[in-house]
Amino acid sequence: MSFKVAIVGAGLIGPRHAESVVSNSFTELAGLVDPAPTGEATAAQLNTSYFSSVAALLASPNKPDAAIVCTPNHTHVPIAKELLAGGVHVLLEKPVSDTLETGRSLLELSKAPEQAHLKLLVGHHRRFNPYVRATKSILESGSLGRPIAVNGLWTLYKPDTYFAPPGDWRASRTRGGGVIPINLVHDVDLMHHFFGPIVRVQAERTLPQRPSPPHNTDEGAAITLRFASGVVGTFLVCDATPSPHNFETGTGENPMIPRSPNGDGSDFYRIFGSDASLSVPDLTRWSYDGCQEKSWSHPLTVDKIELPDDSAPLDLQLAHFVDVIRGNATPSCSAEEGLCALVVCEAVQEAMQTGQPVDIDPGLSKK
Repeated sequence: MSFKVAIVGAGLIGPRHAESVVSNSFTELAGLVDPAPTGEATAAQLNTSYFSSVAALLASPNKPDAAIVCTPNHTHVPIAKELLAGGVHVLLEKPVSDTLETGRSLLELSKAPEQAHLKLLVGHHRRFNPYVRATKSILESGSLGRPIAVNGLWTLYKPDTYFAPPGDWRASRTRGGGVIPINLVHDVDLMHHFFGPIVRVQAERTLPQRPSPPHNTDEGAAITLRFASGVVGTFLVCDATPSPHNFETGTGENPMIPRSPNGDGSDFYRIFGSDASLSVPDLTRWSYDGCQEKSWSHPLTVDKIELPDDSAPLDLQLAHFVDVIRGNATPSCSAEEGLCALVVCEAVQEAMQTGQPVDIDPGLSKK
């Protein structure tokens, strides 16, 4: 059985999702929705039908079974609600919303009897990245012993064109812009994926580099983390500095951002365990394996971990979406999990504003 999948949003990520839909043997591209003047031309390039609104898509004789929402953050919830009300399964790009209140309202709607048969997934596609899958496997194997701490980096430089219309929402906090909800939310989700819920954060804002106005949102922060498991961590995020230390440069996942050769010099995670430590993305494991005792006086054993494969994360995410719709899998990232990442991001922003640590109730996403 083939599923008709529509793309809502023709910005940076929408066409890449469309390519995955076209290449998947179990999906067909049902159309592209975008009211922008460039939307129709993008649809023509993708050789698919164009719709100026979700309402027009739902009224079409070629109404889709599912849709992937790739629009600005502040539009996620109303669009997802409209699709669910129209009987369409939804894969919603991260973050779930620009506010917890609207995000929770979407979760409530998705669980209503009228929509309970429909699937709502959050597009934290990095869970499907081969470097992430390898790291998760290493952690689950116990190869590092008990996880103790993690150090993370997401630092690079975004040009002025990134914030130019129609992407000017990225410079506005009230519209879900800023490095915290756009970028850090990815890493928060992966930290949850690796170590479980974060229960406390503290944050210090980086020095602003862009004029305000028009920029009125966060450029970066130095953050400390505590997890319910007892793991502690630090994270530096900044989108206003030339740097190779970020997920995209290290893995080559985003074709718009040049990759560092073999990930050399682009490490973005360092995970420390009781028996070994691991750096990502070079997937180097450091230990005292083979030594009579664990001691700083012995040379470390260095092991290189192989990648499981080189499958594209968006392709794997789409295949997973199809499996979930068919009832053959549970969501890798549910709406609840997506909201948990947003809870932490809002706590980071609160900590930046107040200068105080913020405790987080892991159940906040459901309240």
